[in-house]
Amino acid sequence: MTTIDNFPTEPTYTIKAVQNRTGIKPVTLRAWERRYDLLQPTRMPNGYRLYSERDVQLLLWVQRRLDSGVSISQVVHQFKQDTEKGNWPESVQTIVTETPRRKPPRPARDFAEILFGAMIAHNEDRANAILDECQAYFSLITIFEEIISPSLELLNEAWFRGEILIATEHLSLAYLNSKLLAIMHNLPVVKEGALILVGCGPEEMREVNALMLAVLLRQAGLFVEYLGPDLPVEDLLDYSTYAKPKLICLTINQEPTAYLLRGFAEKLANLRGKPKLAYGGRYMDENPEARKELGGIYLGFTLSEAIAKVKHILTFGA
Repeated sequence: MTTIDNFPTEPTYTIKAVQNRTGIKPVTLRAWERRYDLLQPTRMPNGYRLYSERDVQLLLWVQRRLDSGVSISQVVHQFKQDTEKGNWPESVQTIVTETPRRKPPRPARDFAEILFGAMIAHNEDRANAILDECQAYFSLITIFEEIISPSLELLNEAWFRGEILIATEHLSLAYLNSKLLAIMHNLPVVKEGALILVGCGPEEMREVNALMLAVLLRQAGLFVEYLGPDLPVEDLLDYSTYAKPKLICLTINQEPTAYLLRGFAEKLANLRGKPKLAYGGRYMDENPEARKELGGIYLGFTLSEAIAKVKHILTFGA
């Protein structure tokens, strides 16, 4: 079994997310930090704490010891004695909190093609069965990056070649939107820490990529609000003045959207709290010059890159 010192120390989870993972109340976490110097979470400029996966694993181990009847002072004393000698306790559970995966019968790409086939056949039951099966084999980010994203590419290519009707494309996108929204609404809602707004830029109607990002950020225990498609610049500015987000993440798949967002990063910098603009999407992936004109922060080509960039911004500010 893996020992606790082998887990990542990157600051990731808000205190609310840690409570969701461990069942330990924030008031108790703060008390242990103050009295026993058990944890040293990263303190953000706004005063919020961010905990690492190693912190979470340590807390799970502490809770297991408490459940066995050992006092917190004894647990801390033993932990410090052992770690000073280089002996770390074994983790109670692994970093992945999802159901253990079975070995898939075929590569993820094959599932993407099967899902695409079900969607263009307007077979929602079949599509549901495929995604249910995928959850038994793959993590959420793998499903998003290696199954849903490639199925979107196949859908786009089929429409471009005139092989499917626009109605079929719209129906398929609406289906994926509904599945992603259902996943997001079933995740714990965090209302602490830096707020991240996620949505689509002005005149951008394709929501799937923005929704996948919002789901993964919420799964990571971050404070996320998903605002939907076609967000006008002035409305975004007004809401940012009210909500005071740390970061605004937008999907930009077409040139008109990028054009309408010119100067938006500078306007955000004039707001209290100076929220940052971050973005991704097909048009920005393919046009480095457009990134220079837009300013802000490019989140990268993949969802994995985007999640890592967002965490870096929240921790270090850029």
